[in-house]
Amino acid sequence: MNNDLLSSLLPLVVLFAIFYFLIIRPQQKQQKEHKTMIDELTKGDKIVTNGGLIVEITKVEESFVTVKSIDGTSLRIARTFISSKWEDA
Repeated sequence: MNNDLLSSLLPLVVLFAIFYFLIIRPQQKQQKEHKTMIDELTKGDKIVTNGGLIVEITKVEESFVTVKSIDGTSLRIARTFISSKWEDA
């Protein structure tokens, strides 16, 4: 009886372990790296928004950043809409 229970649960445990190491753990690592990048942004950094705009930060606030586009337009966007930091080639 005890062996039957163990042998029936073992594939489920193995499947969960594979799922954790291939999907959950890398996603958590990526989220942590993104949060660190967002927290370290400073004035003058160039960023890419979720909409694909490449803009330069002019002011950093707690929940928002003020940015300037290439034509000089000033925008205020939420930190949650920052996709990545733009690195010039």
